Amino acid sequence: MTSFPDDFMFQLTDEEQADLAGAFTHLHKLKFSRTRPYAFTEHGAIMAASVLSSPRAVEVSVLVVRAFVKLREMLFTHKELAKKFTELESRLANHDVAIQQLLLAIRQLMEPPPAPPKSKIGFRA
Repeated sequence: MTSFPDDFMFQLTDEEQADLAGAFTHLHKLKFSRTRPYAFTEHGAIMAASVLSSPRAVEVSVLVVRAFVKLREMLFTHKELAKKFTELESRLANHDVAIQQLLLAIRQLMEPPPAPPKSKIGFRA
C-alpha cells in the first residue's frame, strides 16, 4: 500500500473498524485484528482499478467506481433536498401569520349569526 499517495487512502479509526466488522459477518475476524485496515478514497479505487488486470479485478473495479458515482449522486440529492426543506421552512414561517388570520376568519364565519332583536308586541306610537 505504500505505492499509493496518502490522499488516495486512509486508515480506519478503531470505531470505524468495529462498525465495519459488526456490519458485515464475513469480516468478523477484523474485530480482533491488532492493526487497523486501510480504505481507498474514490481516486485510490480508480488507481487500483487501473493497476489490476484480471477479469475479476476489472469486474470489481467497475463495481467500486459505480458505487462511488452512486454515492456522489446521493450526496448531491441530499444537499438539494436539504436546500428545498430550508426554502419550505422559510415560506411556511412567512405564511404562519396569514394562516392564523385565515383560520380566525373561518371560525368567525362558523359562529351562528346573532339573533335579530325581537320586536315588541303591541301598538306603536
